[in-house]
Amino acid sequence: MDFSEKARALVQEQILDWDLVGRNYEGLKNVKVKTFDFGDFNIDVQYNPERIVSSVAKVDEQSILERSCFLCKDNLPKLQRWIPYGIDYIILVNPFPIFPEHLTIANINHVDQRILQNFETMVELAAHLSKFVIYYNGPKCGASAPDHLHFQAGIKGFIPVENDLSSEICCREVRTIDGVKVSHWPEYQRGIITLTSNNKANLIAVFNKIYNQLEIARHDDPEPMLNIIASFDRKTWTIHIFPRTEHRPRQFYNTGDSQILLSPASVDMGGLLVTPREEDFLKITEEDVIDIFEQVCFDTQSVLTLINKL
Repeated sequence: MDFSEKARALVQEQILDWDLVGRNYEGLKNVKVKTFDFGDFNIDVQYNPERIVSSVAKVDEQSILERSCFLCKDNLPKLQRWIPYGIDYIILVNPFPIFPEHLTIANINHVDQRILQNFETMVELAAHLSKFVIYYNGPKCGASAPDHLHFQAGIKGFIPVENDLSSEICCREVRTIDGVKVSHWPEYQRGIITLTSNNKANLIAVFNKIYNQLEIARHDDPEPMLNIIASFDRKTWTIHIFPRTEHRPRQFYNTGDSQILLSPASVDMGGLLVTPREEDFLKITEEDVIDIFEQVCFDTQSVLTLINKL
């Protein structure tokens, strides 16, 4: 069953019934966007002040203990509605959108943000919300609720990596494993591993191999640092995996004029950088973008080395 139309209807209902959602989705029409041209691809920067809460979220253990979880059903705003998804999840409208149709899919249980045992759910969500891209932010890679398992979804067509997938210059196949095409993105400013397959079981098996390789390098963390974007089209899944080296770049922690309040997550990894402060939107340069990706992402050679170990 495709939940896309139900989810889209929920967005429209909440826009009408919940003033906060109505204002924020109307505000999306006026967000500013600028584009950096890298020749074979573009990187967009969006000024979106409503994303300030997510961008500066305190995700250290003490801060999490001191606040109520905003994804637990008992703590949801009274005006928030949802669609049940399976027996463990609910589909919610994200009240602080990046996309004109932006969802959060939250587990009904208060369990930690982890992907290994839940990747199959993500793959299924991509098929069941086929008009959306599904994305996962790791607990140290942009998740503002690392203590509560959730995914997000945005209507297709807004993240540059979606459109760049068809470019052989940007995305190049490296090998095939059990029918799963494994590609990388040379000269794309950030290391990406892309899996393409119409076989769910084989896709999950290859993802698990990648996860295990990443875990070897980050064995002391709750899980390897990564972001994931998944989509489904014409009976085929496309999974973009963004291995990470840092949570936030040094510009985030700088003070004064050298500060850029940018906390990269999946959407940023996909080529749409979200800045909640206008001053950062105005001053960020192409050189800043390159430097930020160099700090927080794997480089091309590291990705190729990982792929060759599979």
